[in-house]
Amino acid sequence: MHKKIGILGGVSPESTTIYYEYITREYTKRYGNYSYPEIIIYSVSFQEFVDWQYQERWDLIADKMIEVLRALEKAGADFGLIAANTLHIVFDKVQREISIPLINIIEVTAEAIKKEGIKTVGLLGTIFTMSKDFYKAGLEARGIVTLVPDGKDQQFVNRVIYEELIGGLVKTESKEGYVKVVKKMKEKGAEGIVLGCTEIPVLIKERDCGVRLYDTTRIHAEKALNYAIS
Repeated sequence: MHKKIGILGGVSPESTTIYYEYITREYTKRYGNYSYPEIIIYSVSFQEFVDWQYQERWDLIADKMIEVLRALEKAGADFGLIAANTLHIVFDKVQREISIPLINIIEVTAEAIKKEGIKTVGLLGTIFTMSKDFYKAGLEARGIVTLVPDGKDQQFVNRVIYEELIGGLVKTESKEGYVKVVKKMKEKGAEGIVLGCTEIPVLIKERDCGVRLYDTTRIHAEKALNYAIS
């Protein structure tokens, strides 16, 4: 029997559907049948998470995440995923308070980067992911130097995430703007770019940017599938 996957989702719903689709379809692609792992998704109300982030109430975010993951555990999940990069800012606190193991998106992304021998990456994500230290520290602890956009570009990247991508909007001008931001980081020495927000892969692809892109959503989902069937 496969392990049951528990997903804290809805942050945002756009990326949560990608996790579900990837795990189920990749399993069928590999094995030619539909015996993929059972998946339990707890889709939270996203607005309160948005409000708490801008209020810097990470304590309330952690409390809610603990509540959700305990519910997933009670529902039968053998391990869990937090289907969002930014919420990993409180990953360690949350993991300490629940019994089932969680797969850390930063750790598995670092594994993928190191496997390819890349030492310097650019980081795109929400304003919290780019400006705070938790993500950069997680990568740098594994020997990966992390570059981030300047303040103006961070504001642009963040605005597109919250005003467009979370709602399923993909605009040509936003895609062009992201490609320009990627180009700037590439010129500063980035050998690859971490798409440190689970919605960004909907907007840009490697063919648009001419540089290795690390799709954290796919990397995270793939690790979950491998763990579930191991």
